[in-house]
Amino acid sequence: MRINNNATGLIFIVAFLSMLGPFSIDTYLPAFPAIEGAFSVNRVQLSQTIAWYMVATAVSTLFWGPLSDRLGRRPVVILTLVLYVLASLSCALAANYTDFLMSRVFQGMAASGGLVTGRAIIRDTYDSEHSHRAMSYVLMLFALAPAIAPIIGGWLHDAYGWRSIFYFLSVYGFIMLLVSALFLNETLENSKRRSFHPLYVMGVYTKTLLNIEFLLLVMSLGVSFAGLFIYIAGSPTLMFELLGLQSDDFAVQFVPMTAGIIAGSYFSGKLANHWSRRKIINLAFCIMLVAVVVNILQASLMQANLFFVIAPIVIYAFGVAISMPAFGILAIDQFPRNKGAASAVQSFLQIIVSALVAGVFLGVAGESLSGFALGQMVLLVTALLLWCAYCFNLKKNELM
Repeated sequence: MRINNNATGLIFIVAFLSMLGPFSIDTYLPAFPAIEGAFSVNRVQLSQTIAWYMVATAVSTLFWGPLSDRLGRRPVVILTLVLYVLASLSCALAANYTDFLMSRVFQGMAASGGLVTGRAIIRDTYDSEHSHRAMSYVLMLFALAPAIAPIIGGWLHDAYGWRSIFYFLSVYGFIMLLVSALFLNETLENSKRRSFHPLYVMGVYTKTLLNIEFLLLVMSLGVSFAGLFIYIAGSPTLMFELLGLQSDDFAVQFVPMTAGIIAGSYFSGKLANHWSRRKIINLAFCIMLVAVVVNILQASLMQANLFFVIAPIVIYAFGVAISMPAFGILAIDQFPRNKGAASAVQSFLQIIVSALVAGVFLGVAGESLSGFALGQMVLLVTALLLWCAYCFNLKKNELM
């Protein structure tokens, strides 16, 4: 199946819907000091607005996924975009920290709609082989968000104040609402709709959570991605305190990291034509291991140097991006009749892992370069063990 013009348009829509998540996290990072001053809170308290946003995103995917299996993908996309616009406006108008935190929770709930339906839309549209390529292209576009979001946020903050960042997010959501309403066609056939009855949904989730291969795949991806996410969530500390940079210097970290993700996504799509997904993931882990070794060495033996701090992050991002499409398709293919629900559980577990890791790590070890590097090493080793367990379990089942 070739990716034609209509399919290309679909990939762009799915990618820009998925960008709501990183835009909602990364755009306001340069404004952290200003928001802390406005609400009289410290860095730890404001960082909780990221953690609670991610928890809300994760939990709500468990609702949007089955709902999209029942009503279709398009209605869920439209509904969640309306909610996202309203939540972003509420963030911009927040009078105190409590209002801001609650608005962030609702923003996370809304942003998850595009995330969970996006994977399902791709899997509805493509067969297993071509869905890997399509997801690689989505990830290439999606990866632009972490690079340009803090740049846009820094510019808006310097020019118009931190509240303008959330007005921008509401405009972005409104544009995606118009695009989706006008150009996004339904991809779920009526014959493939599923019940939204609570007992049926709970049965599907129980079946999903009891599938050991699915859990090992999702957790391995979630933990390996967390090795990159600690540098994203901890970027204010990394940039401001450890490297002594300013709010308009976020591009120094995020642009090279994004370049690594884009390159890895492109490479993954090319490999999909010739290699099995297991072989692609094995290569990705080898690359991430190289990055971690370099990172440990630079953090242990060298003084803080911008190039040597950023370089292993870029290599790690390249490896993660190679693995993500393969992991995602392998996981969803465990449940071909419930793609929305499977995508929801996948998103839930990955986001919860990232949120918990970020929350725990940043409070315990996120105050030094060696702490960041050791945290990444522990996460990668854990992810590799989970992947080895999946391969062992798969081989055992093949022999039975």
